[in-house]
Parts: sequence; structure tokens; C-alpha cells
Amino acid sequence: MTSNNPSVFLLMVNGQIETANFPEYDDLYCKYCFVYGHDWAPTTGLEEGISQITSKGRDSSQSLVWNFPMDITFKSTNPFGWPQVVVSVYGPDAFGNDVVRGYGAVHVPFTPGKHTRTIPMFVPESTSRLQRFTSWLMGRRPEFTDPKVIAQGEGRE
Repeated sequence: MTSNNPSVFLLMVNGQIETANFPEYDDLYCKYCFVYGHDWAPTTGLEEGISQITSKGRDSSQSLVWNFPMDITFKSTNPFGWPQVVVSVYGPDAFGNDVVRGYGAVHVPFTPGKHTRTIPMFVPESTSRLQRFTSWLMGRRPEFTDPKVIAQGEGRE
């Protein structure tokens, strides 16, 4: 007796984006999305989300606390393209415009259990002084049109 349906495995992700440290910024919010390979498919849960705006705490750590939950289940026949979480952080600039304050990505842990991940964040830079001045003047800093590009390797040869 043979089965035409290939066997699959499930990956359940339950967690939260707890805190962030952006010493020079306040009143930030974050967005997350998952990036995964072609053999992966979400079965339940949300693939992306946006948090509330948070302000720095009064304690000495000056942390931004979101405690932003995420819950999703994937199925796959192949571990290639293991899911990654992409996080984008936004906040107001001096003119009140929402601008990107950081991008980062991390793979979902490969082993079951409780895990804590620290995601290094970066911000794209203008390539010339003229572009830097123009973006400051117009209030539009460089940002990705699709943040998922952070977790993909195309064009990094």
C-alpha cells in the first residue's frame, strides 16, 4: 500500500517580541513578517503583524517594551528554506514623519524549547551626501519597499 501524498512535518512558532534598545529614539513600533522557502506553507496563525507604539521605561535600562505575541504553524516536506522572522522598527523623525529605525532578521530556532534571540538591527544609508541631504530635507530616508529582502540571499554574491 503506497501513499501518493508525501509526508509532512509541522513547525509551531509561539513567542513574542519583548523589548528593544534604541538609545537615541523613543515612541517606536515594530512590524514583523515571516520569510520561508517554497516547500513551506503556513497552516494557521498570522504571517505578519504590527505592534502598538511604546515609549521608554522610567528605569535605568531605558528599554522599549512591546511584549508583542506571534503564533503561527507551518508545514513542509523539506527543511530547506527554514522560516525566518523579519522585524522592522519605525518611529517619528524631527518633523513627525514615520521613518525606519531598524531592520533585522533571525531564523526560527531549530530545536524545541524556550529560546531568546537578539536581533541586530541596521538602517540603509544614502549613497551620497546629496542624497543624504535631500532625504533629510524631504523627510524620506532610504528604506526597503519590501522588508522581506533582508532575509533573502539573492544578489549578495
